[in-house]
Amino acid sequence: MYASVRDDLRTTIDEIRAAGLYKPERVIGTPQSASVSVASGDVLNFCANNYLGLADHPEVVAAAKEALDRWGYGMASVRFICGTQGVHKELEARLSAFLGQEDTILYSSCFDANGGVFETILGPEDAVISDALNHASIIDGIRLSKARRHRYANRDLADLEQQLKQTQDARRRLIVTDGVFSMDGYLAPLAEICDLADRYDAMVMVDDSHAVGFVGPGGRGTPELHGVMDRVDIITGTLGKALGGASGGYVAARAEIVALLRQRSRPYLFSNSLAPVIAAASLKVLDLLESAGDLRERLNANTALFRTKMTEAGFDILPGEHAIAPVMIGDAAEAGRMAELLLERGVYVIGFSYPVVPMGQARIRVQLSAAHSTEEVERAVAAFIDARQALKG
Repeated sequence: MYASVRDDLRTTIDEIRAAGLYKPERVIGTPQSASVSVASGDVLNFCANNYLGLADHPEVVAAAKEALDRWGYGMASVRFICGTQGVHKELEARLSAFLGQEDTILYSSCFDANGGVFETILGPEDAVISDALNHASIIDGIRLSKARRHRYANRDLADLEQQLKQTQDARRRLIVTDGVFSMDGYLAPLAEICDLADRYDAMVMVDDSHAVGFVGPGGRGTPELHGVMDRVDIITGTLGKALGGASGGYVAARAEIVALLRQRSRPYLFSNSLAPVIAAASLKVLDLLESAGDLRERLNANTALFRTKMTEAGFDILPGEHAIAPVMIGDAAEAGRMAELLLERGVYVIGFSYPVVPMGQARIRVQLSAAHSTEEVERAVAAFIDARQALKG
């Protein structure tokens, strides 16, 4: 049987390669940092979600080493059996306080967190209204629920209101949006979304994975930036980006929502507990965030410099102020070739194409970090200019 399946799979893989959509995995031989080592040598890293440069921070690494001695390597269990340690409860309490929510529950990843929310709190008599460009984990999580599914155009408040009007017969309604849309760097209009939620008696959920730690005056994410921390009912996020860059996710929400998730959320009930070393290192990250104003300022300065220089050089870069800076290419094969040329020039970036982004909208998504120096940002811009010339031949 597998012989015929194998031939079909090989054909599909060949088609992916031929379309320029194949995604090779480059092996990094050093810790995650602003500069990393790959097969071709040392290169500047402009594609990691290491927004604050904490992935290899010495205090975070030291906290992780200490946690191995104190808490061990892994729990070998799920939370409700024998997988809960004090470090897990401490991290949940700290995240709740940091995000201004009543309680928090940890997951193995934010993908699991988004996969465990909808089917737990929504039934067939309810409706979920989702932004069209929400992350794949939200889309998959919604598919697991029996709730009626509605979608509104990206950040389109008129369309959102129309969906709210059409679902007024639902028992519960949940509006869900990314706080920052990861392929574009655009921010959701949370204040206006909360206004509509109040007007039509709906709940609001935000996946803030690309914001917590560095967006907002205190790094508390898009709800803080928009002044709606007390109006968002559910926040999901990751420990794998600005908060240290390892893995793990969470749901921070109203107390009753978190209590029900602990009892019925399948990714939580049937997945091993977050490794204690990650929980302990994440606590150290939260300590560092209390005095991370200089890191956020450096990240903002690097972002502004890159966006300004690239625009002056004539690149088509999506507007905004977020550290995600998409350089639009259009053709998938051309984006992949551009990324290869940049690697040859000492800059590690990745070309993004369908199905990650819409067909014909391939891009190189540059991610700035507080770990980059001004000189490194300028080197990256120069590499883009040189690679563009080489691409034209």
